[in-house]
Amino acid sequence: MEKLLIVDDDPGIQKQLKWSLSDYEVVLADTRESAIAAVRRYEPKVVTLDLGLPPDEANASEGLAALKEILSIAPHTKVIVITGNDDRTNALKAIDMGAYDFYQKPVDADVINVIVSRAFSLANIEYDNRTMRSVVGTDSGIIGSSASIERLRTMVQRIAPTEITALLLGESGTGKEVTAKAVHTVSNRKDQPFIAINCASIPENLLESELFGFEKGAFTGAHKTTLGKIECAQGGTLFLDEIGDMPFNLQAKLLRFLQEKVIERLGGRKEIPVDVRVVCATNQNLEEMVANKEFREDLFYRITEITLNIPPLRDRDEDVLILANFFLQQYAAEYKRNVRSFSDDGLQALKSHRWPGNIRELQNKVKSSVIMTTGTQVTAFDLGFFDQENTEYEFSLNLRTVRESAETIAIQKAYALTEGNMSKTAELLGITRPTLYSLIEKYELNINS
Repeated sequence: MEKLLIVDDDPGIQKQLKWSLSDYEVVLADTRESAIAAVRRYEPKVVTLDLGLPPDEANASEGLAALKEILSIAPHTKVIVITGNDDRTNALKAIDMGAYDFYQKPVDADVINVIVSRAFSLANIEYDNRTMRSVVGTDSGIIGSSASIERLRTMVQRIAPTEITALLLGESGTGKEVTAKAVHTVSNRKDQPFIAINCASIPENLLESELFGFEKGAFTGAHKTTLGKIECAQGGTLFLDEIGDMPFNLQAKLLRFLQEKVIERLGGRKEIPVDVRVVCATNQNLEEMVANKEFREDLFYRITEITLNIPPLRDRDEDVLILANFFLQQYAAEYKRNVRSFSDDGLQALKSHRWPGNIRELQNKVKSSVIMTTGTQVTAFDLGFFDQENTEYEFSLNLRTVRESAETIAIQKAYALTEGNMSKTAELLGITRPTLYSLIEKYELNINS
């Protein structure tokens, strides 16, 4: 059972919460000192914290001090602050300090169970993300915990120490270059260059010189001898992305290099030995291309000594949330934004979307959402799913909640569309500037004018 710390000086509330939250192993504390001791001893992922702790039960100073100390020693802990009915100001202050959520008394067993359950779910997702991030620094760099990704990691570990030529198959955006880098990183060539070249992005008349290099005077404009990508990868790994787009007449020269491990620069006559490990990738069906005489059969068999299939993101289950949290932390740090997590509707949007653009699409969505969000949580609106008709979300039936949500989204959308111009935002919303400022203050929107 997950450990849950309940911090409250009222024995009656302690008993009620412990009874309501019977699915967890409950640890009790009634002062700031005992709460900190329990955090250090039990390391709970979730804490419920009454802000009215002794010796300042009438105010929130002791509770807020406890919150600050808990987050300083266990910053990933999800703290749910519990307040009285008329203490919304301190609850929002606690959220600003880093609390996960707040709950107002009296205790409702169903509601508090939902809040705590979601807090544990988010804490576990973030834990998985941190685990994957630690793996990135020491292992292959392939992020995810799904069965298909575990199989891919195992195959990478097995082939990396060998000199076998691998072909990576997968849809665009699935992470073929990341996988190629993983093969390089866990091999004995990891301290040597990793050189990548996209065969589809370079014009046919330039690709040969890019790969093989050229001698001075080989053609007009060749003012000095220049090494090609293959020579630049000496001792390391050469990644040929979109190998299916390589011109047919160049495939024979590539085949000779793969077989003999020698090259000739354009305009040269000297054979140059090169020690390079080759990894290829494509999202095309090479077998069909061979049948249609669009790809050399002998080259096909040479580059497919082993084939690794990289699964699309839609088939990777929980990896969507792990990757999303990884990118969230990365871009929050890069852009210096105080964004900590995804809201409930944001998580639902991430799970519901089919991700036709795979990891590249997810990465771009999260990157833009970190820039767009005005709070500490990324919402479905921030992710750009507000116009997705086929995405289902769990809407509240409470009209006040629906109205607040709609007005918040409308303000955020108008603010983004007008690039932060408050006068134009008010005009677009059909309200006055004072009304707009009033709504921003009412909903505590983090918008700077």
